[in-house]
Amino acid sequence: MDFGSKYIPIEIGGLTVRLSETIIDTWIVMAVLIVLAIIVRIKLNRFTDVPQTRFQNFIETIVESMDNFVESSMGVKYKYFGNWFFGVFAFILLSNLSGLFGFRPPTADLGTTAALALTTFVLIHFMGIITGKLGYFKGYFEPIPFLLPLNIISEIATPVSLSFRLFGNILGGSIIMGLVYTIPMWLRVWVPSVLHIYFDVFAGCLQTFVFVMLSMAFIGDKISEE
Repeated sequence: MDFGSKYIPIEIGGLTVRLSETIIDTWIVMAVLIVLAIIVRIKLNRFTDVPQTRFQNFIETIVESMDNFVESSMGVKYKYFGNWFFGVFAFILLSNLSGLFGFRPPTADLGTTAALALTTFVLIHFMGIITGKLGYFKGYFEPIPFLLPLNIISEIATPVSLSFRLFGNILGGSIIMGLVYTIPMWLRVWVPSVLHIYFDVFAGCLQTFVFVMLSMAFIGDKISEE
């Protein structure tokens, strides 16, 4: 759902293709992340056992922090999920912060947040089946078989709540910021700056953290039933 998203016509071989702002802004976010990843990969060759630069300290700090978060939520055995969640964290965070540069955050589109939530949903049940085998399916009939429909609805509610929480908060901030720029010119000197700090920086970082931590917790909960 592209609430408020504009469509930009692009001519390709005589054929007009209408791309939404969400798609274009998502490509921009992906391009920035790819460039950053390439830069980090190049600089990795210069890393030493004992950090000698602030850049190495910064990179090692954020990687260790993500690994610690994953370890506390999912256990040491599944620490490798840190690679996945670091990518998700970086994408959501940069998407949320893109509003600072005049872009429409991709996460203000339900299609984007739903795709991220469905990925978490698949991982939840994939890990549940891998670690719990047949016992995983028995959990849907507990404490009594009569509650099977409610248990299924509860599982479906997980990706719905994850996607709408992120989508609603970011879209709400985008709408409010759009309205702010209609106020008298003399108020635009300071009002937008203050609100950008709250909606783009504070709320953007907070919602990124919430989405990733909840995803870890949901997956870890299934693993703990092993």
